[in-house]
Amino acid sequence: MSSHTIQRFMTPAPHTISTHQTLAEAHQAMRERGVRHLPVIQDGKLVGVVSQRDLYLLETLRGVDVSRELVEEAMSDEPFVVGPDTSLVEVAEAMAARKHGSALIVENEAVVGIFTSTDALRALVVLLRGSGAGSEGLG
Repeated sequence: MSSHTIQRFMTPAPHTISTHQTLAEAHQAMRERGVRHLPVIQDGKLVGVVSQRDLYLLETLRGVDVSRELVEEAMSDEPFVVGPDTSLVEVAEAMAARKHGSALIVENEAVVGIFTSTDALRALVVLLRGSGAGSEGLG
């Protein structure tokens, strides 16, 4: 199994969001795309990741206005980042050990994919069935 790379099972070309967009815009993007994680970009560079859980946590604080608060306030500024050739086993072990909900796949400083727990379950199904086809995740 260690010969499988994360590129085979990632969701390619994930939607991203800017640090200067609002929490309401992040929620809307997640709803429209059916995802729970968005890579956060500032000046064309990856600076973090925001999850649905991050948004909900910030929104529980008193006085938070989702139409005014920015994504940079809710994001994690230390996302789990790997290259597309990283082994599936390595990524899955790290995600489980560190309790990461996603891994961002970066190549030449560009976000080329995302691998979430949903993608991991799809990969598990493919591998257990012995199928040669990769998963088509939703992030």
